[in-house]
Amino acid sequence: MNRTFITHFIRRQLSLDGLWQLTPTLQSDWQSRPVLVPGCWETLPGLENYRGTALYERRFSASGNVRICFEGVGHTASVFVDGQAAACHYNAYTPFSVLLRHLPAGDHIITVEADNRYSPDSTLHIPNDYESYGGISRPVVLEWLPDVYLESVHLTPSFRDDGWHLNIQAKVQNIGDGPHTVSVSSQINGQCIFLGTADLEAGESAVLEAEEQIDGIEPYEPESPALYTVNTLLTCDGEEDPCDDLIERTGFREVKVKDGQILWNGKPMRIKGVNRHEAHPQFGNALPLEAMAYDLQLIQDVGANAVRTSHYPNDQRFLDLCDEMGIFVWEESHARGLSEEQMRNPNFQPQSLDGIHEMVDAHYNHPSIFIWGILNECASETTFGRECYEEQFRLLRLLDNSRPVSFASCKADKDLCLDLVDVVSYNIYPKWYHDTPAGEYLDWLYQWVQDASWGKGKPFLITEVGAGAIYGFRSPAKPKWSEERQAVILKEQLRAILNREGITGVFLWQFCDIRVSEEWFRSRPRSCNNKGITDEYRRPKLAYETVREIFRTFNTWQ
Repeated sequence: MNRTFITHFIRRQLSLDGLWQLTPTLQSDWQSRPVLVPGCWETLPGLENYRGTALYERRFSASGNVRICFEGVGHTASVFVDGQAAACHYNAYTPFSVLLRHLPAGDHIITVEADNRYSPDSTLHIPNDYESYGGISRPVVLEWLPDVYLESVHLTPSFRDDGWHLNIQAKVQNIGDGPHTVSVSSQINGQCIFLGTADLEAGESAVLEAEEQIDGIEPYEPESPALYTVNTLLTCDGEEDPCDDLIERTGFREVKVKDGQILWNGKPMRIKGVNRHEAHPQFGNALPLEAMAYDLQLIQDVGANAVRTSHYPNDQRFLDLCDEMGIFVWEESHARGLSEEQMRNPNFQPQSLDGIHEMVDAHYNHPSIFIWGILNECASETTFGRECYEEQFRLLRLLDNSRPVSFASCKADKDLCLDLVDVVSYNIYPKWYHDTPAGEYLDWLYQWVQDASWGKGKPFLITEVGAGAIYGFRSPAKPKWSEERQAVILKEQLRAILNREGITGVFLWQFCDIRVSEEWFRSRPRSCNNKGITDEYRRPKLAYETVREIFRTFNTWQ
């Protein structure tokens, strides 16, 4: 299914992954054929550079109230069932669903029109320093729903004087034709927690909430990532047996910001991280679970303890693996490098806010996520940009006040938005884009933040640093783009950052080389961002061992 663990025992589900019929609508010489979903069409022969719309189609059998859940379709999806429009969605990296009430029994046809074109209607998917792929790139699941069902369950752990507590919020939706009285309870670690009852008219929803101390809890730590399942049950109209269930997972940990440090269960964190794009030459951005797991094995082997999901929310299954392997995650909403002119597009803020809402709602329970990020390297040096950042941070904190928030700035001392964050974060490239020694540049930037009225006492994090190298290009002269030069620069950068007092840590740019939009070819040899410590096939460069040697000399806790 779409998770690495079972999410329902009562609710019936059916995976719609597998073969779908694909028909590109703007390329007549490519014959319609069955293709595997999840997948993206840029990995198919003849469609490597296709920009346009394409139709995915398959049959399914169902009746009654059903919901079709899409984890990701790029960039825009229009969904039809038996030829009738059912839903539209924008953003390749956040989930959405299609609710079908009173579906007649029998076979049905679902058609998804995916569109990966750039246009003024699309403000987040633009020509960029990574490839925006088209297609159904994440799992699809069919669910049979009762008239009243559990739409979501959010779990928030907290530590008090008497031990660990858990706040549970369950959203219940009535999609039936009449009123229903519902009752909700959750089970965790042998305890039953009653959330309450509600009377719901047709079409109404309610959020039921409870908080209790949980006994016998082992804290979630990266060295021992203890995970607990929470089985939430819904009963309807006094019936003894539950009509629906939803199983979620949590880990008991708290993330707080205090005295210039990010505290994980009271311990100051040291981030030794990598930026990672969902990208692979064989799979595009539709990596199978095995490829995700291999990436994480390499990330842990190099000594890293954290991943930044640059620059969009990642596949749920990847986050599940991070939970299970004890890897910290900076999860980021979708946006990168937008100018003020681009942010003034009337579609920008609504699309961004929708994406934030969908990201937090879907990924709230992952204990590995320790911080939310937005708007990487956007127009944070402008007054209008600040208005956008402010509104998005306001929504983030409304949706989740249990995690700190930040954004990655590249505006140095021109930034106008750093007072809005809990953690000050910068992308810097000394010795690559300019010749300033890494330690000297870092000293200047850090001191400028400390001297600002809003900067003193906030954690300081380097969210990007790195240098490029083309895999296999070796030279004793160590010119730029050689593997030798990359290794030398990374050694200087990482030592300056990790040895400096007051810095919380670093996210290396980046884990692996990636394909970029063709429009970026002038500054990107091979039409790739070549700053990975592995190439796009995960073959280690010389810098891999350099990073491994440095990362492994520093502990997770400061």
